[in-house]
Amino acid sequence: MLALIAGRGDLPALVAAAAPEPPVVCGYAGVEVSGLDVDLTFRIETLGSLLVALEERGVREVCFAGGIDRPRIDPARLDTETKPLVPLFMEALKAGDDGALRVVAELFERTGFKTRGAHEIAPGLLAKSGVYGAHGPDPRMRQDVAVAAAHILALSPQDIGQACVVAGGHVLAMEDAQGTDAMLGRVTAAAQGSSAILFKGPKQGQSMKIDMPTVGPDTFKAGHAAGLAGVVVDAENVLVLHAARCIELANRYGIVFWARTDA
Repeated sequence: MLALIAGRGDLPALVAAAAPEPPVVCGYAGVEVSGLDVDLTFRIETLGSLLVALEERGVREVCFAGGIDRPRIDPARLDTETKPLVPLFMEALKAGDDGALRVVAELFERTGFKTRGAHEIAPGLLAKSGVYGAHGPDPRMRQDVAVAAAHILALSPQDIGQACVVAGGHVLAMEDAQGTDAMLGRVTAAAQGSSAILFKGPKQGQSMKIDMPTVGPDTFKAGHAAGLAGVVVDAENVLVLHAARCIELANRYGIVFWARTDA
């Protein structure tokens, strides 16, 4: 049996729909889960109790899907099952967002659960190599994509983000903990009237089972508002939510939607 650790956005519901049987849906307190009924609600301070509850239900696999803010631990809320895990939490939080996610996944695995990526359960969401929609990249855009991919790679050790905006060979913005849409809101003035592109792909060494980059219709709406000419993702390394809707929006806005390979 599968447990789905569900965060914000449409990804949890899409993964649940692709699962061979309904998963046990676990929602983080204070995070709205769209399109699914939550079976168990937990906090980081009660994670130990969640592990026990899942084991009692016969769960053997877990999948992380959807956005969850970086947790903060309130010592007053720690339950008995979770207190022994605090040193691991504190060490992980020093390592950045991806480090925090990795330690939670490691805790599940240490207690006998297998972690599965959203793309393993719903492989149809993976970006397929090629151009989506009616508009393709020109040589200048291809050059900017190369600059963007190199920038993400170079900043991987800093664990900053999975996306950046590039125009004319210059990086205009880099994603941070606030996410892609917030980054696009910051580059509107700089991108309007330019050939700026959004590039999204995994950081070097990123755990693809717990934090795979994702784009969806909201990405194209925000990209259009920012004046982008293209949305480019790494093929097979990025999830595309509601691909048909993304293509419709890309065509309507005249945006290139391209899943590239580095070969």
